[in-house]
Amino acid sequence: MNDGVSIYDLWSPRLLSIMRMVTGFLFMEHGTQKLLGLPPSAQPMPPHLPPLLMVAGILEAFGGLLILGGLLTRPVAFILAGEMAVAYFMVHARHSFWPLVNRGESAALYCFIFLFLAAAGGGAWSIDRLWRRV
Repeated sequence: MNDGVSIYDLWSPRLLSIMRMVTGFLFMEHGTQKLLGLPPSAQPMPPHLPPLLMVAGILEAFGGLLILGGLLTRPVAFILAGEMAVAYFMVHARHSFWPLVNRGESAALYCFIFLFLAAAGGGAWSIDRLWRRV
């Protein structure tokens, strides 16, 4: 770039925002599936969710929405990383050491993406960023 800004410096915060938005949208689906049955699943949730699944659904739906918009990104991402770590060890790890075998690769990946967002923030296109400008 002519003004001394590299293409990496220019696009890194923007791509961070895109990754955050996609992650938030995909994560939110897990919560809406638990709470509302949307999108429909081959294995639908029971009509009365156990308390732990209810809490997970609320965290996933509303936490995913906050991550999607980039609102309170760091604290919400930290909480969601913890939720995914708990989910991994409570549900998946007891079946096998290997995430591919125990079907926990999504939980592990979400955990580390959320840890990254907790450290990096929401990026250039986030509500957090807009609030800092005001």
